[in-house]
Amino acid sequence: MEKRVMTNSRRRRGLTVASALLGGVLVLSACSGGGGGDKASGSGNNDTSQAKADEAAAKKASEADIKITPKDGTDNASINNSAAVTVSKGTLTNVTMTTENGTAVAGTLSADKTSWKPNAQLERSTTYKVAAAAKDSDGRVAHENASFTTVSPANSFIGTFTPDNGTTVGVGMPVSINFDKSITNKAAVQKGITVTSSSGQEVVGHWFGANRLDFRPEQYWKENSTVTLKLALDGVEGANGVYGVQQKTVTFHIGRNQISYVDAKTKQMKVTQDGKVIKTIPISAGSPEHTTYNGIMVMSEKYKQTRMNGTTVGFTDNDGKAEYDIKDVPHAIRLTNSGTFLHGNYWGAKSIFGSVNTSHGCVGLSDTKGANDTSTPAYWMYTHSIVGDVVVVSNTGDKIVQPDNGLNGWNLSWAQWKAGSAV
Repeated sequence: MEKRVMTNSRRRRGLTVASALLGGVLVLSACSGGGGGDKASGSGNNDTSQAKADEAAAKKASEADIKITPKDGTDNASINNSAAVTVSKGTLTNVTMTTENGTAVAGTLSADKTSWKPNAQLERSTTYKVAAAAKDSDGRVAHENASFTTVSPANSFIGTFTPDNGTTVGVGMPVSINFDKSITNKAAVQKGITVTSSSGQEVVGHWFGANRLDFRPEQYWKENSTVTLKLALDGVEGANGVYGVQQKTVTFHIGRNQISYVDAKTKQMKVTQDGKVIKTIPISAGSPEHTTYNGIMVMSEKYKQTRMNGTTVGFTDNDGKAEYDIKDVPHAIRLTNSGTFLHGNYWGAKSIFGSVNTSHGCVGLSDTKGANDTSTPAYWMYTHSIVGDVVVVSNTGDKIVQPDNGLNGWNLSWAQWKAGSAV
């Protein structure tokens, strides 16, 4: 009996020890290899602490700090200045930019490899993804990613301007900008546009309604000068929630000073350069029923041949058909948006030029069908004219042309012109 009791006692003590050992194993597993007691709680030996692990991880992380603009998730981003990648405490090793459908966007890395930009203007209403990698002085690599969406057409405005960059134009050529959205914050938009001349002439803007802004000096541009247009409209709020996207500089040149004077009474046109008459040409202006506008007009377009159809300007017969439809009008130079041209006329008798006004409002010059006869007055005028040259028409019996009918703001006095400025 005694032996049996002793055996049970030893058995109970064995179970107790086993239980304690098993409990120790469980504790060690739960503490990820700690030594128990204070060491497991983080005090004492820091070799096993989370702080030590964080410190070690920090030592292994790259110091290169990559910045992508705009920040991830941006919408209504600029199409000019948004995309840029820079790095401090390191150099960029790789930058990729793609559209949402995977189309790659070409870009250029700076010489010191600390910045990257796309080579061209971005598209509107497009989502772009940027991925960048850089390394620090120890060769440790860092990565950064971002995605953004550019401003939509509905939330942006663009101005179509004339004249074009690098062109040579006449002394009457204004800078004319037509916006694709109505501008309500005219002052902000006008402040974002500057026009300067190498001649030093003061240049002022004038608004024609909510969509058009023209610039001109008090007198015609100085011949042989250079004019610079700067558009700094990126991010400018032109109307509520509608922002500019253009950022560019345009330069054009002013040619010789050519001004032509049309007298509908004498039916002659005197062409002057630098104030001297270089040629007198017989003309036929608008008939008494269809008089030509009076006033200062600027050549805005030139066509070697073009079609002129009366229905486009309201000249129709009782049956609704055009009073005229000439498919090959030669040497046509536009003077107004409403359809006034200085052009060649091959269908009229040669005797009308200089003697009778017969047109529907245009100024006609003698010409030959086909526009290839170099001996005609119309050919001479066409080849000696450039866009921006001035034509002054008088004695027609009609009213002065409206200043916004074509590029004809010169019909406003300087005081009137400045009154239309928003700044």
